[in-house]
Formats: sequence, structure tokens, C-alpha cells
Amino acid sequence: MNRLAVRAEVAWRTLDPRMIAVHCAWLLAPLTSIGLAALATGGRLGWRAWSTLGALVVTFGVLSAAGLIRWRRTRYRVTADHFELRSGLVTRTLRSVPLHRIRNVDLTASPLHRLLGLTVVAIGTAGDGDLRVDALTRAAAERLRAELTRHAEVGATGEPVLAAWNPRWVRYAPLTFWIFGGVFVVAGTAYRILDGVGVEPWRIGFLRQAFEDFGASALWLTVPLAVLALAALGALGAIALHVENWWRFRLEWTDAGTLHVRRGLCTTRSVSMERRRLRGVVLSEPLLLRAGGGAKVTAVVSGLGNAEENRRRSALLPPAPRAEALRVASRVLGGPWFDRALRRHPRVALRRRILRGLSLVVLPLTAALAILGVLFTPVLLHCAWLFPLLATPVVWWLAADAYRNLGHGLDERHLLARSGTFSRDSVALRRSGIVAWTFSSSPFARRAGVVTLTAAVAAGEEGYRIPDLAAAEAPGFADEAAPGILTEFLR
Repeated sequence: MNRLAVRAEVAWRTLDPRMIAVHCAWLLAPLTSIGLAALATGGRLGWRAWSTLGALVVTFGVLSAAGLIRWRRTRYRVTADHFELRSGLVTRTLRSVPLHRIRNVDLTASPLHRLLGLTVVAIGTAGDGDLRVDALTRAAAERLRAELTRHAEVGATGEPVLAAWNPRWVRYAPLTFWIFGGVFVVAGTAYRILDGVGVEPWRIGFLRQAFEDFGASALWLTVPLAVLALAALGALGAIALHVENWWRFRLEWTDAGTLHVRRGLCTTRSVSMERRRLRGVVLSEPLLLRAGGGAKVTAVVSGLGNAEENRRRSALLPPAPRAEALRVASRVLGGPWFDRALRRHPRVALRRRILRGLSLVVLPLTAALAILGVLFTPVLLHCAWLFPLLATPVVWWLAADAYRNLGHGLDERHLLARSGTFSRDSVALRRSGIVAWTFSSSPFARRAGVVTLTAAVAAGEEGYRIPDLAAAEAPGFADEAAPGILTEFLR
């Protein structure tokens, strides 16, 4: 029996009918915004809100019918060597992807999916675009993933479980961007929701009264208290976000040689990365997290989608103790120790960072304060001479820290590079995965005799920089790290 006949005998499978309820879940956001607007205005909704509500009723009927048709017309099956997906309302589409071109299979379940007992299967492919099967029961999704990844490389080595959820790691959550950034993100989102239904937030009674009281108070006392309140609110939000993202986290090698990450409280996520797609790992230490002795780990792996999807799905370890991050990073790649001695960069790199900080931060802001002081108030003139006295030592310290963090090196299988101060990133790339080199320099860099060397890999951020490397050393180092790429140019 030929292959086409065998494929014809494989039965098509259907989606779970409960996906229709998931399909209409988009109604929750606009209905919630209208409800919030009604509470904020005491039930006095404007014509925009009522027209929005009417449009929602009509749209609900249309999309419910479309969801029913979509459920009836979506089918999928797994043959001996292909995954096939049929879908479409007006235009029927058949996607057929060879199993060997499937890079990863991820399972995700939002709170609504979990409430209904469903899971979304996201299938990453090489050059054929990503496929999404929404929605299946948990058992059906696990069975589909097992079928799609049976072609994966077999033979994981070492301990199967690399890391698991530890509640004590929650203390590192406030040492991230979200301690302040999350507050402003939430505030901006609330403003857009209210503005979208015709409500001006500044006209809401309690908000207007709060700003009036704040402006009439002793600012020297209320401003620090407001900052502390924002920090406390941000810390609580960061802890809540950490728990939502990393609850029941587990990192392990499967029997098929696949790195598997499971995590999530309300929305569960399950990401798989094949060993043969793994190109390296990155140990990230943002400034606050580094001060608290923490770090996080991400994978450099191909097949996780575009740049934004890659950043979201490549996380291997939440903010955790640095020793734990070092252990996990070393176990994943089986070798590099990020604390090993690296080659130092030329001293001119320190001078370049000091001059960059002074010319891009201290001098422009000092000039702006002086100009504003002349135009408006003498108070800003005093700020103009006080600011450089305070800012220059800070810039000097940050520049010295950035220079201390610079380093590069090689071991038997990996290229090691470290740089950054606001986020000190240490990357270990498999030398066999480097596909190209880029040498870049500005006129000032050429005058200083340094160059930025970028290793291109078909994974992760696609390019990893080694800044301010001595220009005379860069070609030889690149050729040693990945022999053959520069051979014809070095001749």
C-alpha cells in the first residue's frame, strides 16, 4: 500500500465543541469596561457607551455563528510523516507540514480554557508558519504533542529534573522592572479603557479630589510618601505577577531529549525545546536583581516564533539565587561556568563609557536646567550647578561597573561573552551554531582602536554582541571561535 493510501485512511479529528464559548470570551473586556464606567459615573452612561453595548449584542450573535461554523469545519490529523490541519469559513485551507519540520509544540491554557477543561496547542515550524489548534481537551493535547514530537532526538543525559518551583524565590520578584513599571502600565490601561467609553478620568470625583488635596499638601512630605506607596503597590503587583507566571514551575529533560518547561497559576504554559535546536543560554542580572544576589536564565533556541514570542517562551528559570541560576545554565548546556575568568577588554573601553555618560546624560540635562532657569525661575539655575555634582560620580561608577563586566572567552564547545551594567548579561553560545560574524565600529571607535563583534546564530535574538573588543584581536578571536567563516578574508 503506498503512502498516499495510508494517509487517506488516517481519520480526521475535530475540536472540542466547548471552544465556541472560548471564541466569545472577547466580550469580557468591553463589558467589564462598560461596567467600570457605569460605577465611575453613577450609572450615567453617555451615548458612546450605549452604542458600544448595542454593537456588542449584534457582534455577539455574528461571532457565535462564525464560531460554530469554524468548529464544524476545523479538522486535524497526524499521519506517519505529516501533520495536516483543515480550516476556514469562506476560503477552505489545508496546511500539511512534515513532522521533521516541526520545531516545538507548546500547550497553553488561559483561566477560561482551564475552567472549561481545554488547552491550546501551538505548533512551531521551520519556514511554514506557526499552527494553532484551539481548543482540545488536556488529554487530547498531550497525545497530539507526543505524536508530533516523536521525531525528536532521543537520549537526554544527566538529571531529568533541572529545577522546580521554590516559594522562597518570590522575594526576588520586586527586584525587577515591574516594581514601578507595572503600576504605570496598569494605570495607562485603565485610562485607555475609560477614555474608550467616553469617560474622562480627571473628572471622576474621588480622583479629582485626591489630586487637589495632594497639590495643597506639603510636597516635601507627600512626594516621598507617594513614591513609597507606589513602590509598595508595585512590589505587591510584581509578586502577584511572579506567582501567576511561575507557579508550579518545573524544568526537566524528557525521555525524547526535549527540554520541557511547565509553569503558570491561572494561565498554564508548557513549552518544549528540542536539544538539537538549542544554541546556548543567557544568564541575565538586571541591576536591582544583581544587588539582591539574583539572576534569571533564558535559552537561545530556534523555532520559538518571532522576536517577541521568543522572549516570552524562552525563559528557563525565574529570578532566583545566582548560584541556582549558574547551576541550571550549566546543566542545560552541559559545560560552561559563567564565573570562569574571561579575557579583559582594552582600558579605552572605560574611557568611552565615561565620556558617553557625560556627553549623553550629564551635559544635556545640565544645559536644559540652565536654559529653563534663565527663562522661568532661578531655582532651576541652582539645580543646574547641583545636578552635575551629584550625577558625575554616579555616571563614573556606572561606567566603571560596565567596564568590569566586559569579558569574552572560549571553552571546548562554547563562546562566552559578558557585558552590560543595567542588565549584566552573560551568554554562552555553542560555537557550532555560529553562522556569521559582523564587525561594526563608529568613527570614534575606530579612533580608539576597538570594534563591536556580533555573533549571528539562527536562534534567540539572532545576534549577540561583544562590544569594544580590541580591533587587532577581533578577527583572530572570531576565527578561533568558529573556524572557516573568516578564512578567505584573513588570507
